[in-house]
Amino acid sequence: MDKQNKQLTVEEIEQYNRLTERIIGCCIEVHRFLGPGLLESSYEECLSREFNLQGLKFERQTPLSINYKGTDLDCGYRMDIIVDHKIVLELKSIEAVLPVHKAQLVTYLKHSGYHLGLLVNFNVDLMKNGIFRIVNNFDKHVSH
Repeated sequence: MDKQNKQLTVEEIEQYNRLTERIIGCCIEVHRFLGPGLLESSYEECLSREFNLQGLKFERQTPLSINYKGTDLDCGYRMDIIVDHKIVLELKSIEAVLPVHKAQLVTYLKHSGYHLGLLVNFNVDLMKNGIFRIVNNFDKHVSH
């Protein structure tokens, strides 16, 4: 996992961007095939299958501990999918994305140390309207 205090090079940022494009392509493919209106678990299962077909490395339902005053506590949180040990995906199938959903992903990024997350809501007519890129201190750590 990338630590928040690590400076990212231009090449690393380009790797994030390429990986993000591949992930979004997989999300679009799943949405094109299934359409909106299914359970989140259905999209997670099918997206995992698509990642396998595309050769992407990923982990599902990764536990997230919360560090409270120097102690890691298991509070029952799980990140839906982490792709290539770089990007956290928070999957939704909801009527509308609210600020609390974005805040959830920001908090996951903060406590996990990952820089980048995608909030993906499959309950939309066009997939591009359901994808939100969330960055955790990304721009502050760029070195040229």
